[in-house]
Amino acid sequence: MSEDKAGWSVETLHPWYRQALRIDRMLYDSKTAHQRIRIFENARFGRVMTLDGVVQVTEGDEFVYHEMMAHVPILAHGAAREVLVIGGGDGGMAREVLRHASVARCTMVEIDRGVVDLCREHMPGISQGVFDDPRLDLVIADGAEFVARTDRRFDVIIVDSTDPIGPGEVLFTETFYGRAKRCLAPGGILVTQNGVPFLQPEELRNTMRAFRALFRDATCYLAHVPTYAGGPMALGWGTDGEARRTDPATLSARFAAAGLKTRYYTPELHHAAFALPVYVRDLTV
Repeated sequence: MSEDKAGWSVETLHPWYRQALRIDRMLYDSKTAHQRIRIFENARFGRVMTLDGVVQVTEGDEFVYHEMMAHVPILAHGAAREVLVIGGGDGGMAREVLRHASVARCTMVEIDRGVVDLCREHMPGISQGVFDDPRLDLVIADGAEFVARTDRRFDVIIVDSTDPIGPGEVLFTETFYGRAKRCLAPGGILVTQNGVPFLQPEELRNTMRAFRALFRDATCYLAHVPTYAGGPMALGWGTDGEARRTDPATLSARFAAAGLKTRYYTPELHHAAFALPVYVRDLTV
């Protein structure tokens, strides 16, 4: 939820902590069937989208989140052709996925068509034309229902979800994770958004408990996204394969072959992101 005061968007996701972004110009503020969407401009972060008052994406720092959620599993896998994105209506995740020419298809399942349409209109710099890429298969549906019913298999599944409230709550359940694993091809990788461990420890702990029961290799890695305040963000990692152990030289070769120009991700940072502080590591075991 949020409490607006004198031209500021005040996020009150946590009862004992708040962050505020100044609203320099409001571009959109209305409700869809699923949630309240607001898009506004901020001098430092550019255009900002909030859902039910919680910051989802900003033009200023979206590259950190999208690069780390997309490139880490795809480059670690090494041969990903089918990628599934759950959520990601702003288009940033699909944009980074489809920067890999080796990916034949990115299926994006977004529950709220309004998010897609409004981000295409008001934040086109994030999607950068990806919705016109013929390799993108956009499905407007509930992600939990999609993984329960599809017979398709994916090399990488990226759960680009909101926090575990409202429409995104179901994407943090053991049932959803089990069904998502069923949709993985052999050696496939599941990556999830797991919040800021310092402020949301139970979110990571619960996901890791489910992952340990499902996968041979279950852990998380970290990314520092300024607007996801309170410390580094945890990204869950689950696979039955050996992708996390891909050596640095191989990662560097794959990165070079992909021809990626990044602002955050590097092969060296890829490896370092799995080195966890003790307080985070304790939530994963």
